[in-house]
Amino acid sequence: MNSMSLTTLERGKTTVDAAALDALSAQLRGTVLREGDAAYDEARSIWNAMIDRRPGLIVRCAGAADVVAAVNFARENRLLVAVRGGGHNIAGSAVCDGGLMIDLSLMKSVRVDPATRRAWVEPGATLADVDAETQAFELAVPTGINSTTGISGLTLGGGFGWITRKFGLTVDNLLCADVVTADGKLLRASQTENPDLFWALRGGGGNFGVVTAFEFKLHQVGPQVLSGLVVHPFADAENVLREYRAALEAAPNELTCWVVMR
Repeated sequence: MNSMSLTTLERGKTTVDAAALDALSAQLRGTVLREGDAAYDEARSIWNAMIDRRPGLIVRCAGAADVVAAVNFARENRLLVAVRGGGHNIAGSAVCDGGLMIDLSLMKSVRVDPATRRAWVEPGATLADVDAETQAFELAVPTGINSTTGISGLTLGGGFGWITRKFGLTVDNLLCADVVTADGKLLRASQTENPDLFWALRGGGGNFGVVTAFEFKLHQVGPQVLSGLVVHPFADAENVLREYRAALEAAPNELTCWVVMR
């Protein structure tokens, strides 16, 4: 195969020759996948099985340098880009048709410093990965409610979970992030370094770059917590909701209680 056709941002066609693909592969610690490769279908699959898109190229990154190479390649070849973190993406924006998919799911490292109560997390980690490391030291960062959720999408989308009432959103506990921007630069975003980018990552929208690492502050929680389920007949919903509202007005911040009607 001497060349391949990939969909561009303008939804036209562009040709990427084999030499360019070989050059990209040579830069990576990770791998480049094309349709027909053994791991292609696994890499393009996300939790929402209704999303069935076929990227022209998938770069499975092993580190930040791979992300830089993938972003530069996409920019130079005018390719549509999608970014896959933990793969729990419901909307489907983690996968594109025809373009280049940057797959971060192999980047799962989580490092905890119990003395400073800090955690450094790579973008492919799931909430289960994060909890396994932080709870070894009886620490936690506020996350979501499903262990299979990816830390990246959750954080950049806000992140609301079981300990949020006391410790805030996931993004409230973000101290800094390493970000590869569209020009291929690796920047550090925090309150003191590139603060405009840090602001953007914490609710300014999307498409500001590819986060390759997160630093979170941690809180003393666990490893044992109390949880439970209280079930009422649906016919009692009105009274239950009134009592629920009254109870939460006086409840301590340590208590998170949700109502699910089904």
